[in-house]
Amino acid sequence: MTEGRLFEDVDTYINSLFAVEDAVLTRAVERSTAAGLPEIQLSPGQAKLIYLLAKMIGAKRMLEVGTLGGYSTVWLGRALPDDGELISIELDPGHAKVARETLVDAGLDKTCRIIEGRGLDVMNTLTPHFDMVFLDANKDGYPAYLKQAIRLVRPGGLIVADNVVREGAVLEPSKVDPNAIGAAAFNQALASHPQLEAIVLQQVGIKGHDGLAVARVKDD
Repeated sequence: MTEGRLFEDVDTYINSLFAVEDAVLTRAVERSTAAGLPEIQLSPGQAKLIYLLAKMIGAKRMLEVGTLGGYSTVWLGRALPDDGELISIELDPGHAKVARETLVDAGLDKTCRIIEGRGLDVMNTLTPHFDMVFLDANKDGYPAYLKQAIRLVRPGGLIVADNVVREGAVLEPSKVDPNAIGAAAFNQALASHPQLEAIVLQQVGIKGHDGLAVARVKDD
């Protein structure tokens, strides 16, 4: 068995124990595939991790930047209490349409709201205090998103960002790869910002080789 196949098999094993998809999540993936959306949503295990992070801090107000078909939105929405709120920002109207159908299917359309528009533009209109911000949009925009996330997240809250390793491309980001350049700049800003304490979790498995950044906004 090759090393890559072993990572995938272990990932599948973990998902089978800790992140089994129910019918709503299965339909969410099928709906996105049928609509021609790129298959870049989180794996079940990755989604379970952000769900648990939200639960651990008792998140009641969350922001997601990058909705895609709503798969991760459902996981985050399920972490909310009944009086919680999730705002998800999506640039592509077609993606937003699919995601709204998924939220209705999941019974989360009352607590989860999708705003169409550019991530940074919408973030600029929002007011603190969010308990958690999850970034999963264009990586070249991550450094700018981080500045807004720090403004929006309460002390003790979390900033979580997907795709920050990019198969190791962040080690030597090419001038022709804006996503790797953006992820590397984001990681550097995350590590050096005085208001944050953070780590990047390197991840390998069915979604390939990448990483998840987790940062806590320090208490005042």
